[in-house]
Amino acid sequence: MSSDAKVALCEAVRAFVGREHGLFVDGAICLAHSPRRSNVFDPATGNVLTTVPDADPADVDKAVASARAAFEARVWRGLRPAARERILLRFADVLEAHAEELAQLETLNQGKSINVARAIDVAATLEYVRYMAGWATKIVGETLDVSIPFPPGARYTAFTRQEPVGVVAGIVPWNFPMMIAVWKLVPALAAGCSVVIKPSPETPLTALRLAELAIDAGIGPGVFNVVTGGAECGAALAAHPGVNKISFTGSTPTGKRVGTAAVQNMTRFSLELGGKNPAVMLADIDVDQAVQGVLAGGLLNQGQVCAAVSRIYVHRSKYRKVLEGLADSANAMTMGPGLDPSAQINPLVSAHHRARVEEHLARARAEGLQFLAGGTQVDAPGYYVRPAVIADVPPDASIMRDEVFGPVLALAPFDDPAEALRLANDSPYGLAASLWTNDLRAAMSLVPQIEAGTVWVNCHVPLDPGMPFGGYKQSGIGREFGRHAIEGFTETKSVCIAY
Repeated sequence: MSSDAKVALCEAVRAFVGREHGLFVDGAICLAHSPRRSNVFDPATGNVLTTVPDADPADVDKAVASARAAFEARVWRGLRPAARERILLRFADVLEAHAEELAQLETLNQGKSINVARAIDVAATLEYVRYMAGWATKIVGETLDVSIPFPPGARYTAFTRQEPVGVVAGIVPWNFPMMIAVWKLVPALAAGCSVVIKPSPETPLTALRLAELAIDAGIGPGVFNVVTGGAECGAALAAHPGVNKISFTGSTPTGKRVGTAAVQNMTRFSLELGGKNPAVMLADIDVDQAVQGVLAGGLLNQGQVCAAVSRIYVHRSKYRKVLEGLADSANAMTMGPGLDPSAQINPLVSAHHRARVEEHLARARAEGLQFLAGGTQVDAPGYYVRPAVIADVPPDASIMRDEVFGPVLALAPFDDPAEALRLANDSPYGLAASLWTNDLRAAMSLVPQIEAGTVWVNCHVPLDPGMPFGGYKQSGIGREFGRHAIEGFTETKSVCIAY
């Protein structure tokens, strides 16, 4: 374990955690109809931080009704686009003013490194808000030169309008709770929608704080609501007839249930789901660059990243060097709480998830796989798992097939790029992949053949607000970021004028 040189929690975080938390509906904290409350834990210790309401369908009704009333009253969508843009930019400024508070709150609740929380969960989120705010003034339709032939002599002009879809339900996972909430919230607001966010029951705190800060920025009551709760709350939101669009990020099985519920009301939906993401390393790689890239792309946030690399296929000529480099690095990593900036591996989000990851590792051992690093329990409070590096993994091994969502790297050699391509595509998932080579011809040939929504070359996992993100196959439907995000929160209306 690392040293205990922890970042001291700021007073704002202590005060927020110490509150009696409610739901956030119609611009204010409110009591829940549901009498149930859920514990919120500190993953570094296993101790209870606070409790939040476990909302029921009546609470969901109230939040959706608030969002619907705000939408119908045009309190947000009725603003000039430039006004919405200005308020969203002010929202970014408010978040920046509370940056350290938000980073600490995210680390305390989710378990991740404070370094990651500062650089990604907060700093990258600020860039995303500012980028997406600009789309409020850039939503456009098109004019159409139509050829309607009747009645004789009639003339027509047609055009399209992009209009806000209405009330949006954003269902958010626990790995990047604040950042992914913002991925759903801000493009929906830029388009003129009203929003209900349901954070994961494990990590609800930053969503509740975001809602308060949104009011401070001038986002009016009812435009942004938060309901906290578990499966019953999520099911009620996904099936609610007052919701026009569901944006869900999470596991593939849960996403399928959300999509099925949405279809019953013909609710629009987008699903960003699981991944079992490959890296393919050709014979000409720079081994040190590849090793560092896989460590960054596979162990960021303890591997709790939907796009994390978890299957690594290396040309046999470089396989042993990559394998040893990853194993040596994983074995040398220090473990500790997220509030210790020197800790390289932090706890997983919950006891339940740690048990799930340990089950995957136990199955791999039972299958006779070779561990060069990790795979052992950690004798310490909190939800820690040592990073694992597993060698010579056959394609049918469960650790090569199943999404683990933890600090686990499985490696196998290959002899020719065609074989590597078959291995990389041999998965029901298709969220992301990376290709490692300095051969431009090979890169340009192989990238189109990789079945994934994002393919990185000589890196793995960086995202940009303007670069679409989403999956092939079982990894989802729809795209986030850039113009695609805005399109997901609008309806296209055709207008035809006879004259």
